[in-house]
Amino acid sequence: MKVYLDILQGFNAQEFQQDLISWFEQEQRDLPWRVNKDPYRVWISEIMLQQTRVEAVKPYYKNFMEKFPTLTDLADAAEDEVLKAWEGLGYYSRARNLQAAVREVRDTYGGIVPNTPEEIGKLKGVGPYTKGAILSIAYDIPEPAVDGNVMRVMSRILSIWEDIAKPKTRQLFEDVIRQVISHDNPSYFNQGLMELGALICIPKNPSCLLCPVRQHCRAFHEGVQKELPVKSKAKEPKLVPIVAGVFRTPNGKYVVNKRPSTGLLANMWEFPNVEVKEGITNHKQQLMYHMKEQFDLHVEVGEYTLNIQHGFTHRTWDIFVFEGMVQQEVIETETLKVMSREEMEERTFSRSHQKIYEACTKK
Repeated sequence: MKVYLDILQGFNAQEFQQDLISWFEQEQRDLPWRVNKDPYRVWISEIMLQQTRVEAVKPYYKNFMEKFPTLTDLADAAEDEVLKAWEGLGYYSRARNLQAAVREVRDTYGGIVPNTPEEIGKLKGVGPYTKGAILSIAYDIPEPAVDGNVMRVMSRILSIWEDIAKPKTRQLFEDVIRQVISHDNPSYFNQGLMELGALICIPKNPSCLLCPVRQHCRAFHEGVQKELPVKSKAKEPKLVPIVAGVFRTPNGKYVVNKRPSTGLLANMWEFPNVEVKEGITNHKQQLMYHMKEQFDLHVEVGEYTLNIQHGFTHRTWDIFVFEGMVQQEVIETETLKVMSREEMEERTFSRSHQKIYEACTKK
């Protein structure tokens, strides 16, 4: 308690609220999820916006809401259909967790998104930020919604020099926001902070002269706005070399396989691939061996075609792609299929394998 009370000493929260909300009322962007306060629509947008830019989300959000206009539509849909609508947004666990959570809302809460921190916080994939965003935007409940944008803004406003990469610092900001959030209009207060961070209080060169709450900003008055927030660097992701094969059958179709039902990119389709073992330099030979051992297929591996890198939080796939031919009949299983281009268009592939598809199958 004492820490954030010291931070807020001399800070006029009421005037800050008024200036921020007035600016947001005038300057807020016209975004498709701001059409109304439907908790389901707000929820979808907040999940999509995790790790993804607003402009990138817009067309996906429009398409997703056309396919699943109500919570029940999404709860009743097949997982493959949901993943296909999510294809290209990445971080597919978000879509799976979202569907699991809306099914729980359908079954446990009669299809009504719960409006208490305790209930909504138990839903799969709903962390502290998403919980606060839904409760404040959809239900006008004064709950903090603290993400990187908000921590950047408030670290400058209040001159907070704690490392925002540390989990305990997020808790500090949540405590601070609880003290300064508008109880009359928590929706516009939280959205105003997000908007301010997206448009004006940006990471490297904040537009301080355009800022509606500049007079409240301690970092601006101290001339240290570019030094905040403090954020320690994350470890460089591990580079993981992978060899992948785009193998055609004599009738012009392609061999694809389905990933396991748990773990990274669960249940998604891809071209056969294997992580390159340390010390192995003959990628073609390892790919041939993998196809025989994993799928009992004899293949002819052609020349190297392209390299694709795809980053995750803690690793980067460095994929070396070869094209080739299958030299025998493929016995299909639940997880190994022979597909035409048209059939692959209907399945969900990870972004890296979409790129492989584009490069190798549309010649």
